[in-house]
Amino acid sequence: MRAKSSDRPVCSGRSWAPVGARATLGLFAALAISASLGATGLACRRSPPPSESLTPSGTDAGSRGPTFRLTASIRELMDSEIDPSADYLWDAVASISTRAGMEERQPRTAEAWHEVRRHALTLIEATNLLVMRGRKVSATYLPAASPDELDSTEAQRSIEANWESFVGLAQVLGDVGTKALGTIDAKDPAALFEVGSEIDAVCESCHVTFWYPKRVPSPTD
Repeated sequence: MRAKSSDRPVCSGRSWAPVGARATLGLFAALAISASLGATGLACRRSPPPSESLTPSGTDAGSRGPTFRLTASIRELMDSEIDPSADYLWDAVASISTRAGMEERQPRTAEAWHEVRRHALTLIEATNLLVMRGRKVSATYLPAASPDELDSTEAQRSIEANWESFVGLAQVLGDVGTKALGTIDAKDPAALFEVGSEIDAVCESCHVTFWYPKRVPSPTD
């Protein structure tokens, strides 16, 4: 939040004199100040409006909005924020077969629900980071890991040529993440489990479009 700049002059002052003498003193004071300002070229200015103020750190003086430092690549965001957060949500609710029988995994304490919520928020906000203009797929060239994948240069070209589609998929992932957040706030493990499947579907839709479009789906996909 920015503090409002004052509309009052920067230079201001008060003087005291008996009521009967104030008008006369005021006239002489005004004449003296006027002569002094005329001789020195100084003048009392109002505080500059926000557009004339010093440019805050992180903004571009030639633009209206802030500028950002895009340090991480898209692949680094996937590796450090999106994948770990999605995995945590998927694993938060599960039925696991053990020697002792079926183990029903789900958050059971306020602390456990809070931790799941943290990962949901990270996933949601990371989708905004993905679509920041100028972010590269990779800081350096990365070859395709398999014949059905794109290398980093090809993936970059695909994203740039289909930017609206890329943004749309990121926004759908954010929407599904928000849906997961609602199930977490309701402390509904069954609903969270169902949303996990939706997260998986959205992620796969983006991957088959921009990561491995040459892959032939298997009958079980």
